[in-house]
This record gives sequence, C-alpha cells and structure tokens, in this order.
Amino acid sequence: MNSPSTSPRAFRLIVTGGGTGGHTYPALTAIRTLRERLAGDGRSLDVLWIGTPDGLEARVAPAEGIAFATVATGKIRRSSNPLKMLSPANARDMARVPLGVAQARKIIAEFRPDVVLATGGYVAVPAGLGARLCRRPLVLHEQTVRLGLANRKLAGSATTIAVSSESTLALLPEPVRGAAVVTGNPVRPDVLSGHPDKAVEALGLTAFDRRLPTVYVTGGAQGSQQINGVVRDALPWLLERANVVHQCGPANEEELRRHVAGLPAELASRYHLAGFVGAELPDVLALADVVVSRSGAGTLAELTALGKPAVFIPLATSAGNEQAHNARHLAEAGAALALLGEVTEATLREAVGPLLTDPGRRNAMAERARAHGRPDAAARLVDVILSAASG
Repeated sequence: MNSPSTSPRAFRLIVTGGGTGGHTYPALTAIRTLRERLAGDGRSLDVLWIGTPDGLEARVAPAEGIAFATVATGKIRRSSNPLKMLSPANARDMARVPLGVAQARKIIAEFRPDVVLATGGYVAVPAGLGARLCRRPLVLHEQTVRLGLANRKLAGSATTIAVSSESTLALLPEPVRGAAVVTGNPVRPDVLSGHPDKAVEALGLTAFDRRLPTVYVTGGAQGSQQINGVVRDALPWLLERANVVHQCGPANEEELRRHVAGLPAELASRYHLAGFVGAELPDVLALADVVVSRSGAGTLAELTALGKPAVFIPLATSAGNEQAHNARHLAEAGAALALLGEVTEATLREAVGPLLTDPGRRNAMAERARAHGRPDAAARLVDVILSAASG
C-alpha cells in the first residue's frame, strides 16, 4: 500500500496586468523570483496570467511557459476635456467591463489562487474585481510615482499595495494608505550584472576613447524621433567630449547612418549606432557614464538600481503624464536631470555638458540615484505576496 504524498502543495498565483512592458516585465520578474524562492523550500509554483490577446503579455507569458487566459476589457481613452471622456468608444468599452469581471470571477474560482497579483493596465481591473468577489488576497504593484488608473480603481479592494517610491505614500488616499508598503520596482537580475569590457567586445567598440566618458542614448525599443533628432543635431559637439552608444529604433537607423557618414572620421569612430540593443544591454549600461533616455518606470528602476547619472526626456503623451512625474521626482532629489517642455540641441548640451566635464558631479548624481534604487525590489515584492497568502 502506497503511503500518501507528503510533498508540499504548489503555491498558486494569478497574475494580471500588461499591455506594455512597464506592466508586464515587473510581473515576469516577480514570477521568476517567487519560483526560485519556493524551489528553495522544496515547493513549486502554478501560475496563470490573465491578460489581453493583443498585449505584450500575450507573447511573454506563453514564451515563459505560463498558462494564459483572456477576459473582456474596457480601455479608457483619456482626455483633459471631461466631455471627450464621454465618447461612444469609451461607453462601449466600459460596457464590456461587467462581462470581463464575470469571466475573471469564473477563472479565479476555478483556479483557486493563493494570491492575485495585479501590476496595472486596464486588463487588471476585471481580474482585480474578480479577486475581490472570490475573496482571494489581492496584491497591487504600482511602478510609477502616482497610482495608475487601474490601480486607483482597485486600491480599495487590495490586501496590500506595493509601491515603488516612498513619495507615493503621501499621494495615496487616506483610507488605503495603511495597506501600502514600499518594495521598489522589480528589475531583471541580469541588468545588474553587466561588464563594460563585454560591451566593448560584443559591439566592437575598440575605437572608443576610454579616457572619455561614454553616453548611452535610448528612446526605448522603438526609438524616439524626438531624442534621435536632438542627439543628431548635437553629435559633433557631443563626440568631441564623449563616446556615444545610440539605440535609435529600427525605423530611424538608416537616416542617422547617412548623417554620421558626414562626420569627421575621428568623431565617427566614437559613435556606435544600433536599431536595437538586446542581450548586450546590461553590459552597455555598465559601460555608460551618463544615460539620455525616456523616463518610463522600468527605465528609472534600472538606472537607479545601477546608480547611473541620467538626463531624462519624458514622453509627453505617456498615460497621465506619468513620465514627466517620474523624471521630476528624481530631478528634485538631484538624482537625475529632467528636460521638460521643448527640448533642443541647446538644452541637451546645457544638461549633458557639466556631467561630461565634471567627474565629481557625475559621481554625486550617481550616489543620489543609487539612494533611490531598490535592486532587491523583486525579493521585497515576493515577501509581500507570500505574506498576503499567509495572512
């Protein structure tokens, strides 16, 4: 007669959120970290991700071997004009939310998760409300300084609200402030383990003058025409003072290569252009002395965890103007520079110039950035998930 199994029961987690990398990758990092933590205790992890069929999470979850389900969602098209918020498209989408809640409730009731983790994006609303209806612990994670729209809707239903910044606490509504804990925004471990010499080797940067600082310019995976334009105009000045690795986005690469062809050979040798930077990113960040970039939540988390001086050019059309809030928050602490409003070659030179010529200024900003970084954010978020399950 076989004796009953004494192996620990698998921890069951539902993750919801996505649409963009800012909501998707923190969730993925948390899943990986939780799986490692449980494995150390001899336990396994069963995960189900509730997302949208056309969001980034629909590709990321299956690629990670995570079961994936979709529910009906309603996307609010924002406008500064309240009357425009009452558009027919918004009305149609909002009518879909009750269906999504019913679908999410059924999924959650059948899966019986120990915890539901919501990382934002409009798909998180029906799943978060479904968790409340099923009386399952709900952990929210907010990546930005201010709560995003989905997390604001769910805050009253949450067991715990994990935020990325101390300054978020004062911005929370008083009734939910007691449920908040500062974890930081999870950063992929590989981002923290880069090496400068590996970047030089992988990208063939042998002509770089290592006596000069190196600037990494990025506008995200698709590039930024705004950043590309001001950097292109400033290149002769910039390359006299620094090496530059420029991730420009695939659509902008050819035009920039034509422009660089007209530069003096000595300057051009200190410039590396790439449509996309993939596996080399941790090494490129390790090489960089200054970063010029957008100010999405994931970027801020990585650069502060690494302690990198940065000049942020926020995306003006980001939801709720969150990139400007993110950049301003660090700039006010002296942990970065933020170029708000119109950005020109002159404003870029004014911001970058002192950082290139004064190592002391760079080091001071790096220390202030590092003070805002939380490289252990994924482990802290896992602590919150496990605590919610046992509470």
